[in-house]
Amino acid sequence: MTEELFRKDSYLKSCEAKVTNVQDGSVVLDQTVFYPLGGGQPGDSGVMTYSDGTNVNIVDTLKGESGIQHVLEEGVILPQLGESVNVEINWQRRHRLMRMHSCMHLLSSIIPFGVTGGSIREDSARLDFDAEQPMDKEAINVELNRLIKENHAMTMSWISEQELDEQPELVRTMSVQPPRGNGSIRLINFAGVDLQPCGGTHVNSTAEIGAVKIRKIEKKGKHNRRVNIVFDE
Repeated sequence: MTEELFRKDSYLKSCEAKVTNVQDGSVVLDQTVFYPLGGGQPGDSGVMTYSDGTNVNIVDTLKGESGIQHVLEEGVILPQLGESVNVEINWQRRHRLMRMHSCMHLLSSIIPFGVTGGSIREDSARLDFDAEQPMDKEAINVELNRLIKENHAMTMSWISEQELDEQPELVRTMSVQPPRGNGSIRLINFAGVDLQPCGGTHVNSTAEIGAVKIRKIEKKGKHNRRVNIVFDE
């Protein structure tokens, strides 16, 4: 399986790797900095450089049975098994996704309901909450930006899957569970604000998120409120 370098350091932009599998226009590597689609966060895009200097675009990144699949642009010649390549993410896009993903952690800390769904994009994101009553858009907006400006540091730690099972209150997402199967679960902690298991990529401190605003809060059924957020640029 692919060693997921982004799990320990979301700021890694590139790495050298060896091709371990090639199929259906995608390439699996022994290690990567590319985050695969999952948990509401899109897969990374970027560039792969072959050993002869050829550059090809990676248009998406997905989870596969043999490892993380780097989906290449159509019509290109695929690398050879065992070939050494370099991969580099589209950092501008990734960093915006990191900022939005981190913002969703803060949002879920403010609204005291279970999270039933969510989606993250480069410029916007949404979370769905298991709530019946209306929400105060302006009050949430003020509190969210206050937490961002306070510059709470992010740290990571790991617990066993059994320890997570003994602390079910750590998981606030009702429809998505943290990645399992590696023997340990990563906890993301925004100091004094939010602690929960998560497999995505995050910024080192909340101030890096930048100003945001709640675009709208929608009623999506009797027990669902959808909060939509965009960067306030």
